[in-house]
Amino acid sequence: MAAIDADLDKRMTAPGIIDLLREDVACVFDRDPAARNLFDVLTCYPGIHALATHRIANAAWRRGLRWPARFLSYLGRALTNIDIHPGATIGRRFFIDHGAGVVIGETAEVGNDVTLYHGVTLGGTSWTKGKRHPTLKDGVLVGAGAKILGPITIGVNARVGANSVVTKNVPGGMTVVGIPGRIVRPDTQAHLSAHGIDLEHHLMPDPVGKAIACLIDHINRIEARLEAHTAAEMARAPLSSLNLSEIRLDGVACESCGNLCDQEGCSPTPSTQQHA
Repeated sequence: MAAIDADLDKRMTAPGIIDLLREDVACVFDRDPAARNLFDVLTCYPGIHALATHRIANAAWRRGLRWPARFLSYLGRALTNIDIHPGATIGRRFFIDHGAGVVIGETAEVGNDVTLYHGVTLGGTSWTKGKRHPTLKDGVLVGAGAKILGPITIGVNARVGANSVVTKNVPGGMTVVGIPGRIVRPDTQAHLSAHGIDLEHHLMPDPVGKAIACLIDHINRIEARLEAHTAAEMARAPLSSLNLSEIRLDGVACESCGNLCDQEGCSPTPSTQQHA
């Protein structure tokens, strides 16, 4: 009996379709600087049209009117090029920017204050019944062209880089980039909007670029040491008598990777000191 009363209270306090649509329209002005006025948003934003259609189709779907809900969803897709299954659960203040090519599957769950850019797919990875689409928690931002696949969870305020393919859970506040998606540390200089959403989706960490930069720096250090070592050997002996094949670099083995390394942050131990 208590469970029934709790469910009834939840339904009575839940916002209606009109209230949800008002919030959806209002959030456009917070996240899109191109939005000029209310008439412009209501008539020219396919994301708003697709969301309005979905709110109605989802209400029909939950009442068991499956074919009318699917047909209404189909009409919305034909009008907006945004495919949202009527069974998908979408929270408040949801914003789809541009919208072209967005696909949201039947069992997908989207929290509050979520932003998607064009070309995003919230898809499944199996033909089995049940939960097979991702869950996006509150405040998630997904960049253009990203694919989030399977019954995984993207944590609160996480960011998904453009064109990333994500198939594993992402902790809250983190950023995932690449194919397959790799979790990187959060940006310490995030540009948050008034609602705490970081819209700088183009400023994504590049772990591959960082690794290449470290390798280049490592090579430069080795070349500098080689030149210094060679100069010292040549100063002690004439070039004609110098056997260059015997010149060796002294180095230490890195505790973290086991390779010879003179990078900052790598702490060698006496037992790991080696010659290159």
